[in-house]
Amino acid sequence: MGLTIRPSNPALTAVGRILGANRELLVARWAGWISDRLTQAPHIKRPTVERQLTLLIDILIEMAGPLRRQTAQLWFDACEFYGQVAAARGLAAGEVVEEIQHLRELLIRDLSELIAALPARYSMATVLRLNRQVDKGIAHAVVGYTDALVQNLFAQRGTPIPDPLPADDDIVYRLNQFEAELQHLREKSR
Repeated sequence: MGLTIRPSNPALTAVGRILGANRELLVARWAGWISDRLTQAPHIKRPTVERQLTLLIDILIEMAGPLRRQTAQLWFDACEFYGQVAAARGLAAGEVVEEIQHLRELLIRDLSELIAALPARYSMATVLRLNRQVDKGIAHAVVGYTDALVQNLFAQRGTPIPDPLPADDDIVYRLNQFEAELQHLREKSR
């Protein structure tokens, strides 16, 4: 059985095109903003974090198109994993929220001209949909972050001792899985 694909609202399709065209710039600006926090976790390499940011933007691009329903769970899972990696990077819960909030700011800047040019009905719907997706992503990132902390606490039987940090290779392995799943969804839709 193939995927059921719903046609996208033309405004969302335009958003997806702009995000796709600006993908590298979005990742570079987001990673640049986050880079100060990467020194807290030298065991997680910057290219790995950039790859994770790229994955999130790639999923968001697909969520603006006909695969939006099929990629929703992938978005939630990838954001939850982002929270888990953020915990391994030594971030506070508020910093995880800030990092994804910064994506919202970048989206607003990159899409402001397009959204302003749309009829009010479409512009409001587009802004609300993007905000809802970012908000859901934040919620799942916080869940992943909290789960990682609780798992760490139980693994240490409530004793706050240093836990072995996850290897960069483990994070890359999971990113490979997410990327393969996204590619699989793209291929099934053709």
